[in-house]
Amino acid sequence: MTRVLVVDDQFLIRAGLAGLLRAAPGMEVVGEAGDGAEAVRQAAATRPDVILMDIRMPGMTGIEATERILAEAVDPAPRILVLTTFDLDEYVYGALRAGACGFLLKDSGPERLLAAVAAVVGGDGLFAPSVTRRLVEAFARRPETGPVAQLDALTARETEVLRLTACGMSNLEMAGRLFISEATVKTHLNRAMSKLDLASRAQAVVMAYETGLVTPGGPRP
Repeated sequence: MTRVLVVDDQFLIRAGLAGLLRAAPGMEVVGEAGDGAEAVRQAAATRPDVILMDIRMPGMTGIEATERILAEAVDPAPRILVLTTFDLDEYVYGALRAGACGFLLKDSGPERLLAAVAAVVGGDGLFAPSVTRRLVEAFARRPETGPVAQLDALTARETEVLRLTACGMSNLEMAGRLFISEATVKTHLNRAMSKLDLASRAQAVVMAYETGLVTPGGPRP
């Protein structure tokens, strides 16, 4: 069973999401929260696999709640899927930067919701990577000092896998391009994320853009 915590300050949206998940095979709703502070408390108490996190809430925002939950989480940390009303939202970018795994539009249908939850549980790829990449390109801010020093800790292959991930390639696509197995791709990416202290694949994409490893509007592999 995939354990899900639903967070939204609007009761009808929260109840609708929870109802869809409860009706789906293999899904268990372990809690509902109407604000960020309650989300932090429930995440610690219920230890969900996935959190559907509203981004704009009074009081503690979804960004702040994401940071708190991931900072305080006991391994394995929950996968956080941000809920938003429109895709090019700087608040969503902030949540991805804080470690959220991806985002979902609130007007998405039931199939898309369940597919998004399954995608972040699997951890093999960003949900809607082309849209996520467009969001990151719209808001990524490169530091004036250039690439951060941590990238120097990566091997050449880890750096290449990180770059291709940021360009939106799946593990399978990278395996074919680099002539290695899909499992080896995953190992390189996991090692890179561990060295860079990154919580999610989406956070890795953000870092790749902010360090200049990938350039907004640049060529795709």
